[in-house]
Amino acid sequence: MPAVPISAAPQPGRTDPAIIRNFCIIAHIDHGKSTLADRMLQLTEVVDARAARAQYLDRMDIERERGITIKSQAVRMPWQVAEGNDEGAEPGTYVLNMIDTPGHVDFTYEVSRSLQACEAAILLVDAAQGIEAQTLANLYLAMGADLHIIPVLNKIDLPSAEPEKYAEELAGIIGCDPADVLKVSAKTGEGVEAVLNEIVKQTPAPVGNADAPARALIFDSVYDTYRGVVTYVRVVDGKLTHRDRIKMMSTNATHEMLEIGVISPEQVKAGELGVGETGYLITGVKDVRQSRVGDTVTTQHHGAAEPLGGYEHPNPMVYAGLYPIDGDDYPVLRESLEKLQLNDAALTYEPETSGALGFGFRCGFLGLLHMEITRDRLEREFNLDLISTAPNVVYEVQMEDGSEHEVTNPSEFPEGKIAEVREPVVRATILSPSDYIGTIMELCQEKRGNLMGMDYLSPDRVELRYTLPMGEIVFDFFDQLKSRTKGYASLDYERTGEQAADLVKVDILLHGDPVDAFSAIVHRDAAYSYGVMMAGKLKDLIPRQQFEVPIQAAIGARVIARETIRAIRKDVLAKCYGGDISRKRKLLEKQKEGKKRMKMVGRVEVPQEAFVAALSTTGPTGDKAAKK
Repeated sequence: MPAVPISAAPQPGRTDPAIIRNFCIIAHIDHGKSTLADRMLQLTEVVDARAARAQYLDRMDIERERGITIKSQAVRMPWQVAEGNDEGAEPGTYVLNMIDTPGHVDFTYEVSRSLQACEAAILLVDAAQGIEAQTLANLYLAMGADLHIIPVLNKIDLPSAEPEKYAEELAGIIGCDPADVLKVSAKTGEGVEAVLNEIVKQTPAPVGNADAPARALIFDSVYDTYRGVVTYVRVVDGKLTHRDRIKMMSTNATHEMLEIGVISPEQVKAGELGVGETGYLITGVKDVRQSRVGDTVTTQHHGAAEPLGGYEHPNPMVYAGLYPIDGDDYPVLRESLEKLQLNDAALTYEPETSGALGFGFRCGFLGLLHMEITRDRLEREFNLDLISTAPNVVYEVQMEDGSEHEVTNPSEFPEGKIAEVREPVVRATILSPSDYIGTIMELCQEKRGNLMGMDYLSPDRVELRYTLPMGEIVFDFFDQLKSRTKGYASLDYERTGEQAADLVKVDILLHGDPVDAFSAIVHRDAAYSYGVMMAGKLKDLIPRQQFEVPIQAAIGARVIARETIRAIRKDVLAKCYGGDISRKRKLLEKQKEGKKRMKMVGRVEVPQEAFVAALSTTGPTGDKAAKK
């Protein structure tokens, strides 16, 4: 089917909303979203054949290396529906605004923002793997946003594909007929034209008042070194024109619009954006705080009175400290975090000081992969060398005198008589082949989980619902789940509340002095194993001193584990060949006295390499080998 060239497509601002179709692609990780987007770009001819490459919309090196999507990407595509097409779509030229979304649980906030700019969602499922945990999570998000769902089975060309079986499973969840489930192979391009026609046929046209004051919703922003803040918007009412003076409704800040346009998939200038259109704005603003995701853009004169409903800002699930290895890089780190927060609205941070690591920031993340990607991006994009402390969650501590403390860092854990410690709890959904029910239950019980229910989606696939302490799953729960189920199980979780637990703070003492960077809040039953593990690790990492150095793990004043770094000793008996034993003993006693004096005044300097190695955590990596 010939696609209409971009020059012949309806131009931005002069487009009738009736021919606009806004949709996004949602799926579990590695089910083929980016490949399907590649085929759509190819069929609509918005990407030149010479410039085409796999995962075209994944712009970051990290995305391409790991084979995952981290940032949602919007693109405008023209599509010509031919006369007498098999799907019964109305013939003509249409404008498709597509948003490719991430699939990993840590980037659910990216998905939720993308849904606000669309009227329909393609729910993509791998025909060889079937529905997985994140598929259901994204489906419920789309249904909550009142989007029309178009079910599509991908990878039907694989020898292990079972399209009929999974079409029935998908139809049962959505409530449609199995014959309505579209079957495609994004790799070969089979069935993709039919999907584009179905998008035109099934997706409702955007609704808005073209004569009302302009209102546009900011659903994403990026920072460009040369042009400042680039804001991505979806126009709901009215129109935005080049050289308008615009106002951000939450801050009342006004700016002159320097450029407006659409992404197709590179930035294309336009004169204006009308109802239902998705595009970008550039105002030349360098202050990243001026363009908040979820804010409403209107015109300064005769602007709208009521803002659009924004997004609920996500609560961080995991906290960790980020510190520059070179203390002089602290201002650079602060500026880098500001720019990255514009690009990643789920990131939160505040300054913090550590006795061991100096000045840094306490950062909040949606999960371990989010934390790993953020640190990776800071090091690559801003040329920083960073140390991150062990991740932990937020605890509520109630003292016997009635006072309450919120603890995001083990160093904030209060001293004195504690009445109760409450920890965050998540509701986890695990989808797995039924052969692994026993081993999954065993793992969840080890992690202090409670089984809430279990359903069979089909004779050989089961869904388990557990409540689990958040602190238990941020370290190695996902890795263990994958290894125990040979990679077949998938996990999704959401925070549900708090529960009281017997939690204690384990301090690591080096030569009698606590090192705040190594402290941790753990369950009392796991405190001993953490203390032994950390003391053993530090014994191997810290170089020997001129005096003996004890490494202790303690709960309050009670030491629960100890290792000793032996002193470097000079052989003072080397010059004694023969002679009386009392001469040798005198030399050894003299050396012992010197070591004792040195131990009293000596300080142990922990090298940076030891901090980096001791604080390295083994969490989910989120690449192709560890799909959530």
